[in-house]
This record gives sequence, structure tokens and C-alpha cells, in this order.
Amino acid sequence: MTSFEDLEAWKSARELRINISKITKTFPDIERYRLTNQIIRSSRSVSANIAEGFGRFHYQENIHFCRQARGSLYETYDHLICALDENLINETQYNSIKMKIFRCLKILNGYIAYLKKQKGNSQ
Repeated sequence: MTSFEDLEAWKSARELRINISKITKTFPDIERYRLTNQIIRSSRSVSANIAEGFGRFHYQENIHFCRQARGSLYETYDHLICALDENLINETQYNSIKMKIFRCLKILNGYIAYLKKQKGNSQ
């Protein structure tokens, strides 16, 4: 791999980030500096941490940043629940993005497992 853009984990995080960005455009202006800002920042953190980890070139550091990305995924999920609870999104929107979050988690967990295995093989 030559770039983080080749990683399935990053591609999945990018797709999620784009979907979050689209859906938050429907939120009322009063939420701009509250929930909108929070969910956009946490979703951007996922792909950014995957990219940063890729650039570290050491398995343990990469794993660390992937774990940070995983934490940001769960934060994004919590913000999504808040959006549902506040009636900013409907059940269909919620379920669609929730599926993307869990797909991203699955891919990211697989990537972390791969990195751990590679780390073990390089020692």
C-alpha cells in the first residue's frame, strides 16, 4: 500500500464522514455550534486518525491511532443517538448511518487485528 487512501478502513470512514456531513445540513441553525459541530468533528476524527496512524510507520503507533479512530466512531454513534432523540433525524436515517458506523467498526477492528499480527511477525 502506498497511501492511507488504499485502506478499506479509511474508505469506510470517509463514506461515513460524507454521510454525516450531508445529514447535518438538515439540522436547525440552533444546533450549528452544538450537536452539528460535535458529530462532524467526531466523524472527521475517524478518518484523520486512520490516516495519521498509517503515516507513523510503526505497528504499535498505527494501532494506537486506530484505537483512537474506534473511540471516535463510538462518539459519532452516541451523537447519532442524540440526533434521533432530539428528532433531528428519523428512524430510517438513524438506521442507515448506524449500519455504516458498524460496518466501519468491523473493518477497523479487522485492520487492528491485522496490524497486531504483523507486529508479532516483525519481532
